[in-house]
Amino acid sequence: MSDLKDPRVLFAAERTLLAWNRTSLSLIAFGFVVERAGRLARAVSPEIINSNQLMIMSWLGLAFIALGAITSAYSARQYAVILRTLTPNEFPPGYAAKWGLLVNLAVAILGLILALEHFSFS
Repeated sequence: MSDLKDPRVLFAAERTLLAWNRTSLSLIAFGFVVERAGRLARAVSPEIINSNQLMIMSWLGLAFIALGAITSAYSARQYAVILRTLTPNEFPPGYAAKWGLLVNLAVAILGLILALEHFSFS
């Protein structure tokens, strides 16, 4: 529990959340690229990639997407835990600290939808 009564504690936690948000978005984007690259290679030159390689790339991409979604959800949970430890004095007047939490949860949900899309179009 913080007794500093200083909003810098909140802002440090928020910067950490945003760093995890960037990480999770990068993992999701990388997974999407890996998953689609195999399909593109197969469409352009079918002799370059066989069906086993395509399946491996597809599952690897899905794993990165799922990892990104889980990372986003877990970092949102950690941020919520930190917010509960702060006192009202550590929040600037009128500052909406939960927006970062909502954005991370949205990224987690959208990442899971992207991962589920894999199963519906495979």
